[in-house]
Amino acid sequence: MRIYEELFIVKPDVPEEEVDQFVEQLRTQLTATGATVDKVEKWGKRRLAYKVDKYREGTYVLLEFTAEADTVKELERRLRVSDMVIKFLTVRIDKTRKRLDKRKKQRDKRAAKRAASAPPGEIGRAVSDRIDPASGFGGSSRAGDPGAAGSSGAPISRRICVLMSTSACSMSGGRDALSYCGLFLS
Repeated sequence: MRIYEELFIVKPDVPEEEVDQFVEQLRTQLTATGATVDKVEKWGKRRLAYKVDKYREGTYVLLEFTAEADTVKELERRLRVSDMVIKFLTVRIDKTRKRLDKRKKQRDKRAAKRAASAPPGEIGRAVSDRIDPASGFGGSSRAGDPGAAGSSGAPISRRICVLMSTSACSMSGGRDALSYCGLFLS
């Protein structure tokens, strides 16, 4: 059995009681076929991105359930036939959850490994070494070091803006591009 999300939009002129009754019908139909309904969320009326069947808004309902493929096909058929549903979308989320759980385990493993290998006082100091106290941005705090990131006198963010805006400056023709970026050179 796989985990699915079903998001459907009900016409805005349908009363709330009928929407509740329809959701309950779907839930009983799912449980009768052997599926388990994990979550039902009614998001309420929301504005649509574009007109759908002459409607600008609709009532959004989200169902999360575990079922077989035949059950999902039957549910989609019922939504397609229903007069009150204007749009629906079914998404299989079990693969996504599995991938996200795997990533989270890897991230937690790396964090635990980093925390175990670094002495307790080193973590905070390593972060503060990366911030230039003069500019408040990344770089070295050693002013005399010619290879230091903050040693040119200008904050790093300003130098990055200059580098980014020089290409725009050459395309649009001069100081307008620099003032557009919010960077004023003296």
